[in-house]
Amino acid sequence: MTSPSTTKEVVVAPPVEPHNLRKDKSLWRDLTSYWILGLCNNYGYVVMLSAAHDIIGQFHEDVPSNDETGGKGRECHIVSTGAILLADILPSLFVKIIMPFFPFWVHFRIALAVLFSAAGFLLVGFASAEWMALFGVIITSASSGIGETTFLAYSSNFNKNVVSTWSSGTGGAGVIGSLSYATLRSLNVSPRDTMLIMLVFPFIEALSFWVLLRKPTAVLPVTNVESTEELIVDDRPLEGFKEKLIYIKQLVKYMVPLALVYFFEYFINQGLFELVYFQDTFLDKAAQYRWLNVDYQIGVFISRSSVNVFQLNKIWLMSVFQFVNVVYFLTEVIYFYTPSIWITFVIVLWEGLLGGGAYVNTFYRMSKEIPPGRRQFAMAMVVQSDSYGIALAGFLSIPVHNAICSLPAAVRSLTW
Repeated sequence: MTSPSTTKEVVVAPPVEPHNLRKDKSLWRDLTSYWILGLCNNYGYVVMLSAAHDIIGQFHEDVPSNDETGGKGRECHIVSTGAILLADILPSLFVKIIMPFFPFWVHFRIALAVLFSAAGFLLVGFASAEWMALFGVIITSASSGIGETTFLAYSSNFNKNVVSTWSSGTGGAGVIGSLSYATLRSLNVSPRDTMLIMLVFPFIEALSFWVLLRKPTAVLPVTNVESTEELIVDDRPLEGFKEKLIYIKQLVKYMVPLALVYFFEYFINQGLFELVYFQDTFLDKAAQYRWLNVDYQIGVFISRSSVNVFQLNKIWLMSVFQFVNVVYFLTEVIYFYTPSIWITFVIVLWEGLLGGGAYVNTFYRMSKEIPPGRRQFAMAMVVQSDSYGIALAGFLSIPVHNAICSLPAAVRSLTW
């Protein structure tokens, strides 16, 4: 017979978890709040990537290189936008790695995320030197990393549907962030004023967390003695660094496919996007880069918002499709064989659908498969995997970008 002391050690899912969409009339607050938090947390990150070409352009000019035969080379930035990607992901990755092993002081973490986000916009907006702009990107990255690992871990205290609204919100950040930046720049709003306008998002993030989101109620002990032993083994919260480290092995099946999808995806976005160029279109080179990012983010938003309609557990399949996209873009930027920019827009949309789908399906699957007592740590760990892929893409994209820039300028022979 199980002793009473053993029974007290067992912890089950918070009582908020079973809330039903029909019965819980206040659940909309949690769902709405998590959508807004996803939007605000990723907004700065997206804006910095959308602004990558312009951030570098403030301090570097597009200089045509000369090939070995004396012909005119390609017009490229000396510094790839992959440099911005590294500044935008490495601090976030570092934060995500260490956060799961620190005390879960949720209010302190979110306050830090909000302050860092505001500081990032100010530094980039008022940058008078390249190091200031890059430091602003780094601060923004740290803010995003703190927020993502904290909010996803904190979601274990709420109804599982907050994961889907969070994912939809992060997808919305992609669309709203890239579209707002592209629109403001098209209206000739200065980079400084653009960044100052965007300071409203850290303020909205703070209101959403501290005002709109409900506070989770206390966790109740288990009263069913028969299931106690099983729960002690499978469901109790992880304790200590060693126990958490051992548990990571069970999360590899979620982490590897997601990391691969994001590696291929960001290798395209930061190593190859900048080199895609169609002459004689209604968009100049810089505008093409910005609007291709908008197109990509629309795909991400659609797929991250689709988990309640369509679910796919085979994330590895998405990584295969994303690799096919890499092959297309790599050959396209070398040979310029696509006859119309609209074909590229369709493929970019597909790329975004794959990336967003991999993200939301991974975490939604975890919300159903991971025991509630271990879900907080699991979410905080797996959220790192996309950052590993993105960081590796940033390192690889720089030499590949420079190698392609050294090639003779390609001529698009067939156009529609």
